[in-house]
Order: sequence, then C-alpha cells, then structure tokens
Amino acid sequence: MATFMALIDGASTSWRADPVALTLAIQGVWAEVEVDESERSEACSFRWTVETEEGTAEAYLHQDGTCLYLDASLTDAARLACVFRRFIPQDVELVFCDEGYTFDIGIKPGIDETELIKEMNAEGE
Repeated sequence: MATFMALIDGASTSWRADPVALTLAIQGVWAEVEVDESERSEACSFRWTVETEEGTAEAYLHQDGTCLYLDASLTDAARLACVFRRFIPQDVELVFCDEGYTFDIGIKPGIDETELIKEMNAEGE
C-alpha cells in the first residue's frame, strides 16, 4: 500500500468536505465500509476503512475538510479521490499526489479512476 492525497488549497476557497455526505458516497462504491468518527489528530478527524480486491484501503479526512489522505493501492486511492471530486465545486481545483510528490495531477470533474491513472502515468513519461 502507498499513501496518496487528494487536496484543495483551503486559502483559495471556503468550501469544505462534509464527512457525512462523503460517507454516503463511499458506501455507494463499497457498501461494507467501516466508519470511525473519532478525531485522532488534525490530519485524521474522520476515517473510512474498507477491504477491497486490492487489500485494505483507508481514507482520513483532515480536520479542516480540505484534504483526504489515502492509504491504499493506487487503484483504490484514485477511486476514492474521484469520489471526493464529485463533492467539490467545479471551479475549485483538486490535486491528487503521492506522499513524495513524485506526481501531482489536477482531478477534473467527471473523471474516473482509470482516466486519472492514465493521466498520472502520462505525466511520469
């Protein structure tokens, strides 16, 4: 598993993620998602865990609602990032990157995980 992030620039917008709405969307992809609402730290104020075909996927919402930390396979992380994108106003940029910032890609509204991974791979070429 690897760590990825899907984040917005909180200084450029007042929009923030609603963890309840995000939970419903994640449950739409994986019905058996485990939800943990306990605040562990600033970076982990809400957590979702699910077992997928690729292993365990965990997502943590930052306390300010601007960043989703994704500890998952690339496919699962991309899928979760695309779910997150659905909630963000179209004029707000969402960036998908890995923990080492070896890539960072703007996630366009309506994109799916396959397209996002293709864009990531194209950026690395």
